[in-house]
Amino acid sequence: MPSWNELLDQFTPLAGQEKGPWLIEQMNLALAKVSGLREDRNVILYGSAFLQKPQAPAPSLTITHEDINGLMSVMFGMNWSKGLTLILHTPGGVTNAVETIVAYLRSKFATSVEAIVPTYAMSAGTMIALSCQRVVMGRQSQLGPIDPQMPVGGRFVSARAVVEQFDRAVTEIRADLTVAHAWAPILQSMGPALLQEAQNALDYGESMVAQWLATGMFYDDVDAVRRGAAVARYFNDATTHKSHGRRIDRLEADRVGVSTEELEANQDLQEAVLTTYHLMTIFFEQSAASKLIWSSQGRTWMKNLVVVGQPAGS
Repeated sequence: MPSWNELLDQFTPLAGQEKGPWLIEQMNLALAKVSGLREDRNVILYGSAFLQKPQAPAPSLTITHEDINGLMSVMFGMNWSKGLTLILHTPGGVTNAVETIVAYLRSKFATSVEAIVPTYAMSAGTMIALSCQRVVMGRQSQLGPIDPQMPVGGRFVSARAVVEQFDRAVTEIRADLTVAHAWAPILQSMGPALLQEAQNALDYGESMVAQWLATGMFYDDVDAVRRGAAVARYFNDATTHKSHGRRIDRLEADRVGVSTEELEANQDLQEAVLTTYHLMTIFFEQSAASKLIWSSQGRTWMKNLVVVGQPAGS
């Protein structure tokens, strides 16, 4: 397996007009190899430049409603009966967009979808991974909590934190009415609808993931509904995780009931997946692309950053 540095050493000396075709050829070869190692399944890389371009506008880096256009484009002409291997690299994004994406993938492949996480599939990316039959993860891979984040006072906070803060206020005021004046400005800043919106967001995401787990990963289990609910509750439990960016590795995911596969167990697959990942990072570093969807059939869709004086491309 060529390392990132070795791939860069091959890429750097190329003439300017040769670099793009080389990256395209190498990526197509890597994705084709993943396909061959996964019983000739369709393969899609969904990747974001959130590590290379952290200052880019969030919609350019995160899962949004626009991504369905990219998926429809690269999936055109696929053989649905072969199933799908989805290589995910994302910080997360819009929950409603994830619902649309999972519905579309299932409309084409039913539940014959697996996720491979080379490094990060966080938040809404974790939700997509949990909708799959299995999640292939390496030692360096991580999922994350799925508790929704809400804009409050100019910053994003966990919906669970909003609910727990209100519950804490109620408990302390009932125990000692004199603390009500201290809580008053805090509760007033929350607004009349924020608490309900926070609870709705928590329930919405958790129930959706629980249903996907019950009908996908656990579909042949007599206890599928209970297992799905338990796994979704764990990933949605911000009280346990403390941070929305907390690392949930393969061992922890497996321990709480997620059907995982160890990437290192298949050396050829590990090499193909990590080569794909390294090529993706070079692509992001050497171009204006901020988001990339690429199929093993060679079809691509990308989101480019807006450069002053130039139009955005996709």
